[in-house]
Order: sequence, then C-alpha cells, then structure tokens
Amino acid sequence: MPNSNSKFHRNHRVGQEAGRRELVSRSLQSAQHCLEEQDFGTAYAHYLLVLNLAPELKTSVKETFQFTLFKWAEELDSLARIQDLFNCYEQALELYPNDEVICNSMGEHLFRMGFRDEAAGYFHKAVKLNPDFADAKENFYRVANWLVERWHFIMLNDAKRNLTYLKAIENAVHSGCKSVLDIGTGTGILSMFAKKAGASYVYACELSKTMYELARDVVAANNMEREIKLLHLKSLDIEIPKDIPERVSLVVTETVDAGLFGEGIVESLIHAWEHLLLQPKPKNQDVSTRDYGRVIPASATIFGMAVECKEIRRHHRVGTEEVAGVHLPNSVQFFSPMYPSAGSEETVEPYTTEKLSRIPGGYVPLTEPCQIMTVDFNNLQELKSLADRKPWKLSLPVTEGGMLDAVVVWFVLQLDDEHALSTSPSEETCWEQAVYPVQGLLDYSVKTGDTVTMEVCCQDCYLKIQKISSLASECGMDFGDRDDTLSLGNEAELCNALAGLQTTSKQDGSSHVCVLESNNAPYHECFKAAMGKVLLSLNPSKDLQSMDVDGHGGGMNLQESQNKSPLDVAPDPLYILDVSEGFSILPIIAGKLGPVRAYSSVEKEQHQAALHVISEANHFPRETLEFWLSHLEDENVVLQRPKSDKLWSIIILDVIETSGLIQQEVMEKAAISRCLLHSGGKIFPQYVLVYGMLVESESLLLESAVQGTEPTLGFNIAPFINQFKVPVRVYLDLSTLPCVPLSKPAELLRLDLMNPLLNSSSREVKVQICKSGCVTAIPFWYHIHLDEEHSLNTSDQLSHWKQAAVVLDEPLQVQVGDELVLDVQHHKSNISITVKR
Repeated sequence: MPNSNSKFHRNHRVGQEAGRRELVSRSLQSAQHCLEEQDFGTAYAHYLLVLNLAPELKTSVKETFQFTLFKWAEELDSLARIQDLFNCYEQALELYPNDEVICNSMGEHLFRMGFRDEAAGYFHKAVKLNPDFADAKENFYRVANWLVERWHFIMLNDAKRNLTYLKAIENAVHSGCKSVLDIGTGTGILSMFAKKAGASYVYACELSKTMYELARDVVAANNMEREIKLLHLKSLDIEIPKDIPERVSLVVTETVDAGLFGEGIVESLIHAWEHLLLQPKPKNQDVSTRDYGRVIPASATIFGMAVECKEIRRHHRVGTEEVAGVHLPNSVQFFSPMYPSAGSEETVEPYTTEKLSRIPGGYVPLTEPCQIMTVDFNNLQELKSLADRKPWKLSLPVTEGGMLDAVVVWFVLQLDDEHALSTSPSEETCWEQAVYPVQGLLDYSVKTGDTVTMEVCCQDCYLKIQKISSLASECGMDFGDRDDTLSLGNEAELCNALAGLQTTSKQDGSSHVCVLESNNAPYHECFKAAMGKVLLSLNPSKDLQSMDVDGHGGGMNLQESQNKSPLDVAPDPLYILDVSEGFSILPIIAGKLGPVRAYSSVEKEQHQAALHVISEANHFPRETLEFWLSHLEDENVVLQRPKSDKLWSIIILDVIETSGLIQQEVMEKAAISRCLLHSGGKIFPQYVLVYGMLVESESLLLESAVQGTEPTLGFNIAPFINQFKVPVRVYLDLSTLPCVPLSKPAELLRLDLMNPLLNSSSREVKVQICKSGCVTAIPFWYHIHLDEEHSLNTSDQLSHWKQAAVVLDEPLQVQVGDELVLDVQHHKSNISITVKR
C-alpha cells in the first residue's frame, strides 16, 4: 500500500507539472497574439500569469514584459485609470524588485502626476541599481532640484551663519530653555545644535518627505536618533500630547526667505505661541527664563532702497515700441508675474530674488537704505496684527538721479540680544535680496530731490511693496501707474515675452525667470533675416523680392497690395509653424515678410488676443496668423502637416531652455520635423554648437555640494545631502560668476537638426591649459545657428538665456601648458563631461 500511495503522488505531481507547462505555453502564445493585435492589457495579464507560474522564465521574457507593461501603462494613463496604472507597476516590481528600468518608468509616471517625493525615491533606486543608466540619472538630477533646493548647500556651507545660530541656541539652552522644537528642520542641523548645547528634549518637524528622511539619516549618523524626535508633520498639525508631551520652552526656526515672510514664519509662530510654546516672559520683570517660552530668531528689521539696474529693467519691462519691424501697440502691456495689478486670484510671490553683488552690470542706489518695518517674533499680538495691519505709505528721498527700476529689500535677523545675521547686498552672505520691479509708470526717470513713494503691507504671508511711483520735487507731479490701456496677458508667459527659443523651467519649479526678449533686439532681427532668406529662396516672386528682409524698409505696403490687378495670380502662401513655448511674436514677424500663413502655438486666450491686437496694429490680414492648437485633434501630437496636401516651409523649435540646458526630446522633434518640410524648407535653428571652458570657481563648489564637516561645525551632514547634488548647475551668468578661466573656449559638441549624420552623442575634445590653477567646473553655452550666416550666442550680454556648468566631483590641479581631454556625452537634455589628462 505505501508503494501504491507513493506512485500515486508521483504521478499526480507529474500531471500537475505537465498541466503547468501547458498553461504557461498557451499563455505565452496568447500574450504574443495580443501584442500583435496591440491588446496590451490582455497581454499584460497573460504575462503576469506566466511569471507567477514559471518564475524561471523571468530572464527570458523580461524585455517583452517591460514593453507590454509600458504600453499598457500609457493606455491606462490616457484613460485616467491612475489606480490601475500604479497597481500594474506594483505587481511588476514584486516580480522584478531590482529592475532599474521599471523603477525609472514608475518614477516618470509619479513625477508627471505631481508626486515628486515618491518619484525621487524610484529614480534614486534606479540610479543605485545601475549608476550608468542615463535616463534614470537625468530624471533624478531634475527632480533633485525640486526636492532639495540648491540653497540648502549654500547655507550649510556658510560657516558664519551656522556658528551664529549655534551660539544663540547655546545661550538660550544655558539660560534655562531645556525643551526645544525645531520648525522646518531641513537636515536637522539646528536640532543637533540644541542637543549639543545640552537641551533635555529636542523635537523637530519637517513636512517634505525627502528632507524628513534625510534628517533622519543625518541625526542617526551623528548618534542622536534617540535624543531628537523627528516628526514628519507641518508644525501647524502638531498636537499635545499626541506628538510632543508638553509645551516647549524654545522654538528655533529659519523658515524665512529673501522677503522674510514668504515661507510662512508668521503663521507657524502664531500657532506655536498659541499651542506649542510656554507663555512668553513678562517684559521688564527680572524673573528666571526657565518657565517661559521664547523664539530664535527673536526679531527682524526689514530695510529697502530704490535702485537703478539695467539687468532688472530688461527682465521686467519692455523697453521698445518696435521689434524687428513689428509695432507693439500701447493697448498691449507686458508685465512680469509679480506686477501688483495682475488681477489673478491665486497668491503670487510679489517679488523676485537676486544676489545684487553678482548682478550683471551692477546697480546704482538711488536712495539711502530705509527701515521699512520691524517684527518681534516673541510678541504674539504683534504677529497676529501683521495680517490685519492696513497698508502704510513710505517715502524715500532720491539721493542719486537715474532710472527707477526696482525697490530692493533685505533684513537683519536678530537671533538674540547678542547675535544677528544680515542679508544686506553689502554683506558676504548666502542670502539673496528680494526685488520688487517697478512697472507701469509714465516716466521712470528720477533726479536728486525727488521722492520715491510706495505702499507697504503684509498680506497672504508675503511682504508686499506696491504702487511704487516717483514724485518730482519742483512740481509735485506723481508719475504713478497708467490705467488707461488694455492689459492683455499679465502672466509668466507674457513676462517671458516675445520669445522664440524659450521655456518656463525651475526648474527648481519654485520661481519663473522673467525675461523680456523684446529687449534682446539681435534675437528678433536674426530670426527676421533668416526667415526672409528662406522665404525668398522658396518663392522668389516680385512680392517676396520687395520684402523688408534686412530691416531697411522697402517692403510692399497694404495700399500697393490693394492696387494690384485682379488678374495677377496670388502666389500660394508658404506655411510657417512656431512651436516655441511661451509668448512669441515670431509668427507676426514672418507674416510681415510676404504671402505666408503663420501658425502660433500659444495656448492661452489672452495671449492669442494680444497677438491679434499686435497683428491688426501692423495692418495685415487676420487670416495671416492662425493658432495651431485649434487645428489639432490631438494636442499631444503638435508636429503634423499644415494640410493634407501641404508641407511646412519653416518650423521653429525650442532647443535651449532659459536655464542653459538643452530641451528634452529636441532631437526627436527635429526628426519628425524633417519629414514635414517641403524641399528647401528649414528647421530653425538648423544646428547648435556647444562651447565650454575650464574654470576655477569656489562659488560653484559651495553652491553644488556641502564641503566636508568644517562648515557644519563638525556635524556629519555632507554625505547625506550630497546624494542630492547634481553635476550640472543651471541659471548661471558667466559675466558675474566668480571664477578664473583656465582655458580658452572650445567647441564641445554639434547638434544638427537638419542633418542628423553630422551628430554624435559623444566626442573627445583636447583643451590646452592657459593658466595654472585648480579646475573645478566647465561652464558651457551655445551658438544657435539659424543658418550659416545668422546665429545667436547664448552668452551674449543681451541674451535672455542663462548658462550652465558641469561641476567636477574631484577638482583637478593643472599647470600652464597641460593638455586635458574632455569626454563629452549628450543624452536627451543632459550634457556630461569627464576630464582626463
């Protein structure tokens, strides 16, 4: 009997195995059939079954499974079946937990949906699994700029700032403050200062998931994980006794931005005083501080002055009434996003920021620095009254004549009675200054004796300076805002006005670069000449031969056109497509060059209305300008024929971001565009040359990574936050970057949009050292060639583009005469450079 049972079980197992193999085989066949039919959802289900029944097939079907997953995920995304999409990825990662390609793809979906913290985790994991995976590295570098903003590195490298905070915290703890709450802890450095000073209980809260996890690692590495309680919470959500056992005697925080209030310090301290802090010490009473609460910083004083600055002016005001022959009517105004009368209901940061000590062209103070206001962070009633305080007037006597371009603001942060930090432009500080551009005046000129007036208030957690104007000394005339014109498009895209090759990035995503390209005259003149040359070659008719190609007049006017004989045969229009981002008048410039049909890709109605007003002011027919997106069935497929039987004469692409990086997928767009051009048609630009040079720059090092433990006063923070360093710094201005050139500029790479055979994704370049020093970075910029005769240099003084730089992991000592080899790699929008001797 036992032998019979054993044989039965053996036969049963054999039968089960045969059935499993048969089911696996049929499922694989069904999956392949579904793929051929593009039924990706069913194919995916079959592959799941196969991999669960036959794990030994994981390696052999891996690539096909990935393809199926990605195609099915695209469908689910287009159908807005988001939960199903994420379920598929979770199933896939259970089967392939260490697959960098699936991790990276999951991160891309999360990032597109706004889950940046979660996306960063998947990108970071993909890079750890395969450090050479270019797609994951590029994705991680982009998201790292959002998650760990670059100012973290700059501030942690500021030893003076760190030491000042340490001494103030030591004073407070030694005077009796034994329980501490660190609001917005970041890396946890202030909490560790408090513990080092002898605090008995230290709590720290951080809302960002990435920064919370980073702080947890930092605290553990410094052997304080049992002594500092980290809370992944906004301070407004902390409850007693749920999160902390009782009220604390000291709150430390540095939740301040260049405008002081922009990170919500007032709101968080009001809540802290009401719910988390002991009562404040009574004034003018000599009692122990042990039983009372206090805040570091204790107070702040805000200062401001009016300045003249050409760089601020050209970024925030249109300085011309005509651009490349196109008249800009007064009925269209262009404002930067922080213009106070923008009329948007959403809260917009009312200032931009600049490091005035490094602003191109410098600045001229037009007034003496003036105290704008003070705030006592240890006075609850004062904090609560800030938001309710009515706007107040401020007048600054003009001490130096010039152009009124901005009011610049900074502050002195009084940590306690002995220790203070200043963000003044005259100080060596890691801080930038807040800049309130002056806009909408009839006259911006001021002279000694005049008065600059403004209105100040604290609203929506921001310090707002508005209604800035000048009052002439001799007549009392107020050159205030003009309000008799039609304002069309007071938004960031209009602020990025009159752009061709332009994008809205921050990129660190947290601010827009306001660049008015109308003030970049060579940009539009260059496009005008290059477009005219192409159009003339494609249709050398009488009409086009009379075009104003070189900007010297002589173009056919409307009256001449109307007087033409009806027997004259009108030439077929030539089609021009501008798919550059933002607000661009290039289609209107093209429309003035002859019989063309110009298509703009602007989306917003107010932008389209503005373009219509400009085109009408320039007296050409409404049908000359059309809006391309209204012709598309699928707005995701922008690059298409103008009509079924027509092709484009010119396609204008965005190639370089304002940040100084190459646009993503630009070569893929160029490949599609080449198929949509008729004979003789051109892509603008036709090719781009990348230039770079070797430099020594301590500033770039300090802005890119924390330099060891010395600036952080012995605390081990660098290895953790430096995981989020990126090899390329963006939004640089080489004209003011503190650096020493160690080589001459060299051509690094060619990106040819018209002739792909001339492209190479990698290249080795030999560079001669012309000055001894230590190579720390390789700044790079672009020569954008519309054709062989017309090009734009992104490093020119009038350029609206900024520059970027590759920062070396290990600085390299060099001597005059040394020859280095640069290994230049281009992948999507990322340029990587490795230096070899």
